[in-house]
Amino acid sequence: MVEIKLPTVTLQPNWPQIFRGEKVTLRCEIHGGGGAQWTYEWRPTNRNSPTSSEYRINTATESGDTYRCKARGDYQITAWSDAFRLTVRDKPRATLTADETIIPPGGSVRLNCSVDGSADWKFDWFRNGQQYSVVQTRGKIDPYGVISISEGGLYSCRGGRGDPVFTTETSNEISISSRTGEFISKPTVIQQPSGSDVYIGEKVTLRCKVSGGGGAQWTYEWRPTSRNSPTSSEYRINRVSTSDSGEYSCRAKGDHLITEWICLLFIHINLNKIVDKPTASLTANQRIIPLGGRVTLTCSVFSSTDWKFDWFRNGQQYSVDQTRGNIERFRVISISEGGLYSCRGGRGDPVFTTGTSNEIYIWKTGEFVAFLHFETV
Repeated sequence: MVEIKLPTVTLQPNWPQIFRGEKVTLRCEIHGGGGAQWTYEWRPTNRNSPTSSEYRINTATESGDTYRCKARGDYQITAWSDAFRLTVRDKPRATLTADETIIPPGGSVRLNCSVDGSADWKFDWFRNGQQYSVVQTRGKIDPYGVISISEGGLYSCRGGRGDPVFTTETSNEISISSRTGEFISKPTVIQQPSGSDVYIGEKVTLRCKVSGGGGAQWTYEWRPTSRNSPTSSEYRINRVSTSDSGEYSCRAKGDHLITEWICLLFIHINLNKIVDKPTASLTANQRIIPLGGRVTLTCSVFSSTDWKFDWFRNGQQYSVDQTRGNIERFRVISISEGGLYSCRGGRGDPVFTTGTSNEIYIWKTGEFVAFLHFETV
């Protein structure tokens, strides 16, 4: 047999970087040898090692493996090739950039999707979470790597290459707004009931409010995320517990997103003051009702708001026909009857009630009071 030049192991496709999970082919190339019919050997050897010139790796996993080949002909044999080292990297994430984030009147914005340090990608585009149809291309190698858009929205992209197609992680999101449209301000989170204190067992509703946007149809995202996170503007906690304490955020997406803000614009609200059930507090401006006069009673719940109040006289519910304001109904009442008074607060739907307040006895002028007098014999 005649020994000829060393064969060469080449990578197909000849990409500068290979990623975990991709399909690749190694090819053993013979230089010279005329029309000889070759059979091949490969290292590393396994049960499925081919005898052809191609060594297929359907799912690249390990980095740093080395491969060699040699060939045998009718009267010829090669030496083992130099080692080919296959470097495999973790699955990449596409990167999205924009030359502007606001579309000028009658104009467009260019978006660029890329995968760092690698080639031969084709790109898929997404707008507001849905696949976006693209009609223009950039060259023959990287179709749709650059697109020109005239619609506002939340854009992202990803790359794909090979057969079967290997896809990257989806890129970062960029929000593009239209100069001709109405700007949408940062969303706000409103807590019901309002105030800094929330009580264990109480029902709380957080509402995400978007200012502007005309008749846009919005879907919402909330953080923290749970299996039951709503897509509506309201996040309900039916019975607050200490585990609900923390920071809550929302964002809104619409068919025609026209916000000047970049993705993940969260407004935060704290539920850090979750405390045990409160007790109402009762005070009186005086303890004796003057002739023809009245006494003012005030019921309050420390450092919290939105309460409506129930009143009790001599252990029975007491009918109140006056109010003070629209929010804290019956917080202050004026009475002309003596008796043992108390109160409690309630708020929410279903109603969450405080503990009943301290009791105060109110005397009426002219009321006969008997005192027992004990003498020591």
